[in-house]
Amino acid sequence: MTSGDFTTLGGMDRANHAQARYLAARGGEVHLVAHRVADDLTAFPNVRVHAVSRPAGAHLAGAPLLAREARRWSHSLGASARTIVNGGNAAGPATWIHYLHAAHEPRVERPLRSRMSASLGRRYYLARERAVITRAALVICNSRRTAGDVQRHYRVADSRLRVVYYGVDAGLFARRTTDEQDSGRAALGIAPGRRTAVFVGALGDRRKGFDTLFEAWQSLAADPAWDVDLLVAGTGGERGAWEQRAAAAGLDTAIRFLGFRGDIAAVIAAADVLVHPARYEAYGLGVHEAICRGVPAIVAASAGVAERYPASLRDLLIPDVDDPGEVALALRRWREDADAWPARFDPLGQSLREISWDVMAAEISTLVEAASA
Repeated sequence: MTSGDFTTLGGMDRANHAQARYLAARGGEVHLVAHRVADDLTAFPNVRVHAVSRPAGAHLAGAPLLAREARRWSHSLGASARTIVNGGNAAGPATWIHYLHAAHEPRVERPLRSRMSASLGRRYYLARERAVITRAALVICNSRRTAGDVQRHYRVADSRLRVVYYGVDAGLFARRTTDEQDSGRAALGIAPGRRTAVFVGALGDRRKGFDTLFEAWQSLAADPAWDVDLLVAGTGGERGAWEQRAAAAGLDTAIRFLGFRGDIAAVIAAADVLVHPARYEAYGLGVHEAICRGVPAIVAASAGVAERYPASLRDLLIPDVDDPGEVALALRRWREDADAWPARFDPLGQSLREISWDVMAAEISTLVEAASA
């Protein structure tokens, strides 16, 4: 397998980690070409890690090195090896699309270095993506939305496309108990009697839509009857600027920035609702995990995970994530019936918890083996 990271720290990284762990536990030699690999994977005696540096920590600088190492090991292992790569990281018979660069152009406001890196990176990733996807015998997508984007941008035939949704760790993301919610609220210092929304996402560009959520929150917090506070779990180049802006607007108590959190399951369990107004979301694992915990989730209607919402939950989908009014409207809909929404989400949460990471990984392995035969 070839990917940037095999860790449990982010959506696509967690999916890659789960696939690698499944293959390692199944037996046979597993080769991972990556920048970072979690310790639990390196502990398997049958896992061979081919580490690739990220010069100065830059993703763009490390990407060509990753592709070169993947080519080297693909040739070394020969035609009998079963290979799977992420997106345009390297050529192979099967590619797994977690994020399609052609489907979204990032908006980076600051700093200058980040804006330049995003521009250069987009040109590189688009070229790599096209070269790999148009030649792959099998293109695995994490949602129907992603599959549609692949077809629209790269004209890939239906016969080469497959949709496999993400799994979940149903132990870590089990439906929360009252004790778990209470202890989570206490650990985060949530005031008694206050409702709490949580935003989980990077603050390095505007893809996750925090800018729209911020504007929506300004209008909501101006209403003395609004009794909901916002927790922001995530970091990135724009975090400091958002903290300053919140303080200047008098929202430093209504919006609290938690930074990076390794205990995201506990943070989600403490919240009353998750808000995810992403401009582009090929799937949306954080939303998936929140629902598994029994937490209602407000999400962009265009997100891949939204296609799993039944009609009964669609009032919490945001049709236009560039409109703060739409985000505020969805939040008011939730707040008007906040005590009833968890039960409405229960059937979806139950169905999502039934698909483990191993179930997902087994399906992908079967597809890749058939494509490589």
